[in-house]
Amino acid sequence: MVSSLTEFNAAPAAAAEVGVLSWCESKALAIALTRGRPYPDADALYAALDAAFYALSWDDILEAMAAHPRIGERAGGISAAEQAGASAAGAATRRALAAGNLAYERRFGHVFLICASGLSGQEMLGRLQARLENTSSAERTVARQELRKITRLRMQKQLGL
Repeated sequence: MVSSLTEFNAAPAAAAEVGVLSWCESKALAIALTRGRPYPDADALYAALDAAFYALSWDDILEAMAAHPRIGERAGGISAAEQAGASAAGAATRRALAAGNLAYERRFGHVFLICASGLSGQEMLGRLQARLENTSSAERTVARQELRKITRLRMQKQLGL
């Protein structure tokens, strides 16, 4: 696994794609960021990530979101650390998150996604409840932004940016 921007730039394409897929499981994003190498600095990589994200189709976003566990469910790996606030929440908040996740999925057809790092379970629940009021179009925009934020944080951690 690549652990710096220099390594990412120098890695064989297949290894670079695996690195990107560990940040976000969208094959289209992995291909776009790998083909854009080399990046002279972190700002260039951030700009490329943002541009690639806004070029993704909704199917690409759904592909990436399908790899994310529901907020409040037992998560492994990087998701566990990101959702620590939900894990630490009381039983009532965890039950409300579970019910909210189901209502959200029925309404929008995909998992509720939020950049959960640093948020308490109660904060996640409040945002979930507020987003249930969104139109489908507005929620697609929010979900894309949240996925981009998660991806950016994972990229920063892995590459030490």
